Amino acid sequence: MPDLTADPGWRRLLAAARRSLERTGGSLAGSVSLSTPDEAERHVVIGVTGVHRPAGVGRVTVRLSEIDAFLRDAHNTGLLAVMGSFRDRPGERAVLAEARESVLALAATSRHAGEPWFDDWLGNLRRDGTLTRITRGGLPFTRVLAVLNALPAADEPMPVFAERVLGDTKALADGPIRGLILRALAAWHETGAPEAAEQERALWELAGVVPDDLASQVLVLNLPAVGGLLGEWLSAAADAHLPFRITLHQLRLAPLSLPVPEIFVCENPAVLRAAAGRVTAPLICTEGVPSAAVHTLLGFRPPDSVIRWRNDFDWTGVRLTSAALARYPGAVAWRMSAADYRTADRTGLPLNGPATATPWDPSLAEAMTGAGRSVMEERFIGTLLADLAHGSETSDRDSRTPAVRLDHGAVTPQA
Repeated sequence: MPDLTADPGWRRLLAAARRSLERTGGSLAGSVSLSTPDEAERHVVIGVTGVHRPAGVGRVTVRLSEIDAFLRDAHNTGLLAVMGSFRDRPGERAVLAEARESVLALAATSRHAGEPWFDDWLGNLRRDGTLTRITRGGLPFTRVLAVLNALPAADEPMPVFAERVLGDTKALADGPIRGLILRALAAWHETGAPEAAEQERALWELAGVVPDDLASQVLVLNLPAVGGLLGEWLSAAADAHLPFRITLHQLRLAPLSLPVPEIFVCENPAVLRAAAGRVTAPLICTEGVPSAAVHTLLGFRPPDSVIRWRNDFDWTGVRLTSAALARYPGAVAWRMSAADYRTADRTGLPLNGPATATPWDPSLAEAMTGAGRSVMEERFIGTLLADLAHGSETSDRDSRTPAVRLDHGAVTPQA
């Protein structure tokens, strides 16, 4: 038979028929229409239907069954044969839906299934089309779940973790699997999606996986140590009251001991910088989310030492403080009471994100929710320096300590 798709009278009619067949999965029950048909098309339609259409008609409609019957009579072949292969869109949607359900059924076997963060992560994958792209692209979702099921790890180097879980040291270096896991970790720890390498590193380390033991660092002040070359460096820096930055790689070279009865922990480097040369109390700065280096260093402290921990007064800071107090038995919140929050100048940014409980002082969460404002750590520098200058004697008084000011480098209580 002739190639009707090359015939000007048939070309648009068969193209419309193809679209209809793809949309319905090959059903001949529908109709197709042509707007403003030309003379060749009008004559084809008249021949197919046996019904006259006047010249200049604006639209003509033909049933697919009529086209099929005409082709069988004229060329001894039906419309489906003339079309050849075409997409079965309903069939594709059915296969895709079945694949999505298989992924969801697989996710239901995860050890994290039922946890709010896991369900939120999975729900977001469904809502934004990622789940469809996963199934359509054939991404091995089992590998994503294998990684999540193996988390949290115990401060394991990423290549070692990837080899242990996925059999490939570079499996988590890049690619869609890494992206899906980072989205899950962001949901797990109630943070926004990472936008930079440092944020990604922090998320991995929260899950106990260390992407780079040189990038994982901790900033310290006045922290003497015993053990190896790093111990000598730390002690020399402590004697000079100089800030010192340590990498996780250095911490792993030789075991240390920290002969100090208490350690203060702050979030912002501005606090440590202000304390340098003015106070002698040991101070660690997390610079945001505590790194694996922070936790490794704190693991060298004496069992009876006290950790005094604080963060910004925002929901992220509250979560970080709560996690630290849960991680380190005997640790106490430092200047993180409702009284401290109420006495601060609360002209900071609005509180963002979900509210979080403050088990060490339940009234703090209530006060923050009521005020709706964040208070950054830098606003407490004077008070924090006074605590550091007097050690546990002052810090134990918590919010009852008088406000202080900085006067020419000295720390002086205000009347």
